[in-house]
Amino acid sequence: MNKIALYPGTFDPITNGHFDIIKRALNLFDEVIVAVAISKEKTPLFNLQDRISMVEKALSQLNGVKVVGFDNLTVDLAKQYNANILIRGLRAVSDFEYELQMGYLNNSLDDTIETVYLMPNLQHAFVSSSIVRGLMKYNGKISHLVPKEVHQFIEDKKCI
Repeated sequence: MNKIALYPGTFDPITNGHFDIIKRALNLFDEVIVAVAISKEKTPLFNLQDRISMVEKALSQLNGVKVVGFDNLTVDLAKQYNANILIRGLRAVSDFEYELQMGYLNNSLDDTIETVYLMPNLQHAFVSSSIVRGLMKYNGKISHLVPKEVHQFIEDKKCI
């Protein structure tokens, strides 16, 4: 039986930290489904299709990864793909409290769901999508924070 993990997030845009988490997850699971949330409450900078495209481009060289968009409960999406493991990244202690609450919530909705928390490599520990968007706002350098395919996509879209 394949071990399938679901890595949900907004990925607005996908960063090197996200990429690192996905690579680490592939060492633990047979398949990782990267689930890109519509996330209307966060009002993403990039629309859903652009975010899915960026993730697909960034992950194109990795085997065992599938990218999907979603707008429903994470546990329902996990069930749809026969995934009983959720991947979440932890960069700092500040992430832990929120992620712990979400892990407990998801498990209360479906007690077959387990959450696995992975830390990115130390060089990516400070990287977040919001930091990237903030730099973009002021034409700051982001090429070292996102996969090269994502940087190219953003340049082509004239976002930087």
